[in-house]
This record gives sequence, structure tokens and C-alpha cells, in this order.
Amino acid sequence: MAPQPTRRTALKNLLAGTAAAGVAGALSAFASADQPLAKAVLKNNIKQSVCRWCFGDMPLDQLCAAAKGMGLQGIDLVGPADWPTLKKYGLDSPMCNGAELNLTDGFNDPKYHAALQKRYAEMIPLVARAGYKNLICFSGSRRGMSDETGLANCVQGFAPLLKLAAQHNVVLVMELLNSKIDHHDYQCDRSAWGVALAKRVGSENFKLLFDIYHMQIDEGDIIRTITDHHAYFAHYHTAGVPGRHELDDSQELNYPAIVRAIKATGFTGFVAQEFVPTQADKLASLRKAVLLCDV
Repeated sequence: MAPQPTRRTALKNLLAGTAAAGVAGALSAFASADQPLAKAVLKNNIKQSVCRWCFGDMPLDQLCAAAKGMGLQGIDLVGPADWPTLKKYGLDSPMCNGAELNLTDGFNDPKYHAALQKRYAEMIPLVARAGYKNLICFSGSRRGMSDETGLANCVQGFAPLLKLAAQHNVVLVMELLNSKIDHHDYQCDRSAWGVALAKRVGSENFKLLFDIYHMQIDEGDIIRTITDHHAYFAHYHTAGVPGRHELDDSQELNYPAIVRAIKATGFTGFVAQEFVPTQADKLASLRKAVLLCDV
């Protein structure tokens, strides 16, 4: 069997082009992956989207049509080249990308500040002009750096961008990634570090992307963390643990309970499906996840 794609390799490829019985019963009426999920089925108390890279072998038009049909409201992690396609289907771009260098060279290292500041200064107005709000960013790898040094460097790196972001009503959103399995040495690998950074930055134009999969691996206690620190979280990503696959009974997270906890905070943003499907009918897997999280 060919190895599953990883977030790192998939994002690299995309950037090159852009600069559960109740669930089973609910799905029994759907005969094929191309048959749309009636939107009336969804409560839509929480807006949902899907990450582009997880369906990278599928034409974007096909993914957009399927997403729209099953009641999703956006596609995550696409850049300016793909925004017209999303708009054609009436879909949002809830978490834009394209300004980052990669996942390892980030704002925690001053030697990347000039390049990152240039790229983000160019991208922020584009995001605003397109009618979007969130633009992803990354801490980068530690490379022996202490937590304190990383925090101070990130504050310094973001400082010139925050006024511009505020002028355009754009939020720079740093993703929390696990450093145990997928992103060894990544610095923003604990919610406490990310929240400390957000407090130091002290701007409504800087928030965190709380990736449930990643934080389950590195720290657990997902619902308590969401409840206690939701004010700093602008966006959420899902995936099954272990494996980053379907949100089914083979994985350990209780996603309905987690999404109910997110809803209870008054959250009005997006929860994005970011799992890598293993089933032959990938869109059926996505539908199941959408229904599971539609609390």
C-alpha cells in the first residue's frame, strides 16, 4: 500500500501551485459519493469546512461541488489562485494560506522575519479584498531555542504586521501542531505556549488554530482546554487519533462531545475536517464526519 500523504508534503505541493450507529443510519439513503447530502439534514449550529490537502488527488471543482452538496460552508488551506473556484460555488475560505514559508521556518527565528513580513504584508490585503478573514501562520521549529526566546522572537516578528492586519480586519492564526509524531521540534506544540504568545501579542488580530488531533497527541484534556482558553482560538481542525484518519469508532476522540463544548463557548467560526480518508469512497467518509460533528 502506498504511504498516506502527510500535512507537510501535501501543503508543500499545494503551495507550489498557489504562491457512530446513528450516523450509519443517516447515511444509508446515500447510494454514491456523487449524491449530495440534503442541507436540511444539518443543524448548522457549527459551521464546517474541509481542508483541501486531505483531498488533494481530487479536482478542486469536484471537491467544492461535493462540499456544497453536503452542507459544508468552506474549504480550508487554499490560496489566492483557488479563491475564484471557491467563490463559484459560494464557499468561504475560512483559513487562507500562501504567505508562510513552510512549517519549520517560522516567526520564532529572526532570520526569517524579513521574508515572512514581506510575504504577509503582501497577502493580508489580498485576503481582505477577497472578503476573507483568517490567514494561517506557524511558529517554526525550535532548533534548540527556549520557550522564552521563541515567544520573544515571535512577538518581534509579528509587531510590524499587526497594524496592517487590523486595518484590513485580518487575523493571523498560528496553528498548534504536535511535535511527538508529525512535526518533530515544532515550537507551538502546546496550548499553554500558544496562549502565552497570544497574551503577549495582545491583539485581536492574532489568534490560534486549535488542532484537536495534534493537541490530543501532545497534551490531551481537549474539552477543558477549549473551555478555558476558547477566547484565543479562532479556528478548529479535526482528525481521528491515532492515525489522522476517519472520525469513526476506531479512534479515541469523542467528537460530538468536543464540538458541543466548542458550541457552548459561543464560537461562531469554523470547525474544519482535516482527516486523511482511508476508505475507497472518500466523500462518504467526509459526509460521516460532517454528520458526526453537526451537533
